[in-house]
Amino acid sequence: MPASATHAPAQRYDLVLRGRALIDGAFAAAEVGVRDGRIAEIAAAGTGLDADQVVELVADEVLLPGLVDTHVHVNEPGRTEWEGFESATRAAAVGGVTTIVDMPLNSIPPTVSVAALDEKRAVAEGRVFIDVGFWGGVIPGNIAELVALHDEGVYGFKCFLLPSGVEEFPDVSVAEMREAMEVLAGLDSLLVVHAEDAHIIEESVQPGSREYAPFLASRPRSAEDAAIAEVIQGAADTGVRAHILHLSNGDSLGRIAAARADGVDLTVETCPHYLTLAAEDIPEGSTAFKCCPPIREEGNRDELWRGLTEGTIDYIVSDHSPSTPEMKFAGDGDFSLAWGGIASLQLGLSLVWTHARQRGFSLEQIVSLMSEKPAARVGLVDKGRIVEGGAADFAIFAPDETFTVDAKRLSHRHPITPYDGQELTGIVRTTFLAGAPVESDAPRGRLLRRGTAEHIENGETA
Repeated sequence: MPASATHAPAQRYDLVLRGRALIDGAFAAAEVGVRDGRIAEIAAAGTGLDADQVVELVADEVLLPGLVDTHVHVNEPGRTEWEGFESATRAAAVGGVTTIVDMPLNSIPPTVSVAALDEKRAVAEGRVFIDVGFWGGVIPGNIAELVALHDEGVYGFKCFLLPSGVEEFPDVSVAEMREAMEVLAGLDSLLVVHAEDAHIIEESVQPGSREYAPFLASRPRSAEDAAIAEVIQGAADTGVRAHILHLSNGDSLGRIAAARADGVDLTVETCPHYLTLAAEDIPEGSTAFKCCPPIREEGNRDELWRGLTEGTIDYIVSDHSPSTPEMKFAGDGDFSLAWGGIASLQLGLSLVWTHARQRGFSLEQIVSLMSEKPAARVGLVDKGRIVEGGAADFAIFAPDETFTVDAKRLSHRHPITPYDGQELTGIVRTTFLAGAPVESDAPRGRLLRRGTAEHIENGETA
């Protein structure tokens, strides 16, 4: 493209994208100029920003900020056969996700000490296709590690109020959770909680079955609600910033809204599987659908969508939790024996958009729920929006194009998904990280630390 008559050479950009872009919560025809991996200028369409590379969106495409998924189980080191940094981040990029925050468990060692965090970063360095941050973990006996982990840049801390499913990451009691809350409140850190009550679930054990109903009965709504009440009380007493992970239970929305009205610093996420699947539709023996908390009934799903409409649920993230086929299908379809976790990192935007548009949600709303809001809560201040000075992370999305999910063609490590064969609407055509397209053979992602802009492990910043 010849130099623009209205822009001096100093205004030439590395990249300019032209088309309908989501800016300040609305779509507008715009030109977005990128320099050194950041958004340097946003101008009206027709301005003629000059660049070494110009990308013109076609009529059926829109420019979105890269999605931010703060709930991903990468499982490396230690359980790389379940997923791994390369496969997870490659799949994320295909789905328009440009930043993830990795959960502290399912890796060996779990991220419960600085030494373990260092080991995880060393394994990930140079092998991630998008930007990756890390959660720390709270387990019995590691309270002395929390300050050091915070200082090393984790985005907050996760704990379980019931057994996690892996012995390296044991659950904490309510008293231990509150002790951690006291420490984290003093750090202004964030505690994110898997909130199901262990005692209620112990009393709800059902016999193993290929039918879904006994498994659903073994993880009752009351267990989730009771644990959420404990988190709320602890946050109210300590002033900690608290967050409820993977809300599946619409019955808890009133309790959550009341806590917020009382001034508790509480946020809540839900996940694509709770918004798009229903217990009534799960076939016998189909353990690809198993997760914890469980997928509940259709009426409950409607309540979760209402929670999004009313703002009681703050955002949507994947809880991408894959495993090997041997674990996912253990017990020949017995829901009590199979691994509980759903792989959806690559499909999240399309899944949610397919169902959201049928319920009257706009694409602007959905993108905010999957980018801006999770980024803001964990402190990724330059992510999740198309704004001057922000990260030049984008997804070019065709919101009306349909496709059929083929598990074998997904970029996750294993071809397992409950969505196999479903027709979805909306497809990501190109994902940009730091102003350049993500390529499947060129891992350019960075390892992030809380409080710095796009931190690279060698100490540089982009």
